Amino acid sequence: MKVLAIDSSGLVATVGIVTEEVVLAEYTVNFKKTHSQTLLPMMNEIVEMVDFDLKDADGIAITSGPGSFTGLRIGAATAKGLGLALNKPIIPVPTLEGLAYNLCGTNQLVCPMMDARRNQVYTALYDFVGQDINIIENQKAVPVEEMMDQINDLGREVIFLGDGSSAYSEIIHKNTKVKFSFAPLHLNRHRAGSVGALGIQYYKENKFVTASEFAPIYLRLSQAERERAERELGNRN
Repeated sequence: MKVLAIDSSGLVATVGIVTEEVVLAEYTVNFKKTHSQTLLPMMNEIVEMVDFDLKDADGIAITSGPGSFTGLRIGAATAKGLGLALNKPIIPVPTLEGLAYNLCGTNQLVCPMMDARRNQVYTALYDFVGQDINIIENQKAVPVEEMMDQINDLGREVIFLGDGSSAYSEIIHKNTKVKFSFAPLHLNRHRAGSVGALGIQYYKENKFVTASEFAPIYLRLSQAERERAERELGNRN
C-alpha cells in the first residue's frame, strides 16, 4: 500500500510518499514562504525523484486540522483536487495526531502544541500502545496554562513538541509540576512521514472519505470571522 501524505496546517510544509514498509520520500520545509508557493513544487520534486506515478497511490493522507486557516485551506484544496482528478480517497489525519505520531513508541504522555495566537494553543494528549496512538484528550484550542493544569492532574511524565511548545516554553517551565521534556529537534515539527504512516493505519480501519466529502476542521473561528462577529455584537449594543 502507498499513500501520498500532505501537511500544510502550520508553518511547516511537508509532503511524502509512504508505504507500509518505508518512507520512500519526504520533503519538509520550515521557512517563511506561503504553502501556495511551496506545496506543489515540493510534491512534483519527490514524485520525479522516486519515479512515482500518483495514479499508483491508494489514497491521500492529509492533516485535517486544526491549524492555520490559510494553510489548511491550501492543503485541503490540493488534496481534494488530486483526489477528484485521480479518483483517490482522502484519509483525514487530525493534525495533532499526526504531529504526536513523530514520537510513536514512547512510554511518556505526549502533548503536541501548535501556536494558536492570543495566548492559546491547539493541543491534545496522547500515549502509545505499541504502534497504536491512544487519545487521552481530544484536540482543542485552550490557554496554555489550562493544559498545564490538566497535565499536572494526570501526574504522568510528559514530552512536548510543536511550535506552540517553543513559543510558550517559559509558561511550560513555570507551570508544569510533573517531570517533562521537549522532543528533539528532528522530531519536534510536522513530518509527512508520520502523517502517511498514521494514514495507512486509518485507511485499513476504513477511516477515509471521498474527495468531495473531505473538509478541514478549524476548531475556532478565523480572525476575519471573529472581527465580523465583534462588529455585529457592537452594532447590536
